[in-house]
Amino acid sequence: MPIDFYYVPGSAPCRNVLLTAKAVGVKLNLKYTDLLKGEHLTREFIKINPQHTIPTLDDNGFVLWESRAIMTYLQQQYGKNDSLYPKDPKRRALVDQRLYFDNGTLYASLADYYYPVIFRNESYDPAKLEKVHDAFKYFDLFIGDNDYSTGNTLTLADLSLVSTVSTFELLKYDFSPYKNVCRWFAKVKATAPGYEEANGKPLLAFQDMIDTLKKPPTTVKSAL
Repeated sequence: MPIDFYYVPGSAPCRNVLLTAKAVGVKLNLKYTDLLKGEHLTREFIKINPQHTIPTLDDNGFVLWESRAIMTYLQQQYGKNDSLYPKDPKRRALVDQRLYFDNGTLYASLADYYYPVIFRNESYDPAKLEKVHDAFKYFDLFIGDNDYSTGNTLTLADLSLVSTVSTFELLKYDFSPYKNVCRWFAKVKATAPGYEEANGKPLLAFQDMIDTLKKPPTTVKSAL
């Protein structure tokens, strides 16, 4: 039976899961869910996920949402080894910490700074930009001399963080001052399985959405 994955290609949390599926080697049955058309608010979808959030995974009746929970589930259920999500308590705790850092600090700063501008046409808030700078400073410090975010092995934390950082890049945020982040970013792009298919190409869908939202509404001229 297929594993159904309700998603929006440009969404960073959805790309987290796509990257994880590639790394684990599991095939997902992709079910594009158009939020602008309210497909996540239909009676059928709410039966699956009462919180009606994307992404949502349906593994033969086992339904899960929140991207990082889906990531860890896929690895533990289908992973061939524990390299992406170590069983050792201390190593796993570091991966979890970085996942929580991405969710609560790095990605949160992106959403807080950019999304009001993209989706509500508000102005950029300099105070929120400072939080973005702070998040990158912390992340740069966490990486240090390591190849990856928790050491020298690719983990789920890197797959989550790379979708966030690649979104920052798309949005023209200059993170070049953070040399460890730049080195890490190049490393993950080069080594994450199926990176272009799971993150690079879907990221372009986010740009398409931004371009669509920027277009002025079409006006119809009267024939009179």
